Amino acid sequence: MATKFDPNTAQNAIEIEKQFAVKAVEHAQTYWNLLEKIEPRNLKLTKIDDEIFQHTMESFPELNEAPYDKVTVIDEEWMKSPEGKERWRKFIQEYEKKVKDFNFGSLIRTDCRDEYGERNTIFVTRIQFYAYEIARNRLGLNDKAHDLAKEEAAKEKAKAEKAKEKGKKKANGNGTAS
Repeated sequence: MATKFDPNTAQNAIEIEKQFAVKAVEHAQTYWNLLEKIEPRNLKLTKIDDEIFQHTMESFPELNEAPYDKVTVIDEEWMKSPEGKERWRKFIQEYEKKVKDFNFGSLIRTDCRDEYGERNTIFVTRIQFYAYEIARNRLGLNDKAHDLAKEEAAKEKAKAEKAKEKGKKKANGNGTAS
């Protein structure tokens, strides 16, 4: 007879953790690519962006104070404080039947003016990601990230074209010997 699963005593399976990490990184890369290609104010992340935005601003009035510093830069300590955890838990539960993978882990930039990086990334639930990123997009706070992503993509494209050109020269025998 199988025993009842207790998540509080379960050990972490390394392979499962790796799979979650891979999914979170893929999600972050996809989002960064969207920021490059679409003006943030025109970016729709879910079917219910309007509802999520309104609910976020009502549930967390401190995020709805201009110049929106608390949306621009996420205060992880505030989010993970006992009060913050309880408020977010209630918020998150509202989306259990509304948003697919609402409680999956996602990577988010702590400062929306910069790209993803080791010092600018934290792990949150998918609905927390949506709450912040929809707000950032609506409030124009991701405009700098949009420009940064476009610049980064242009540099990558130029680098790829240069490498391709170098490869053609070598193939034609015009390359210099090393």
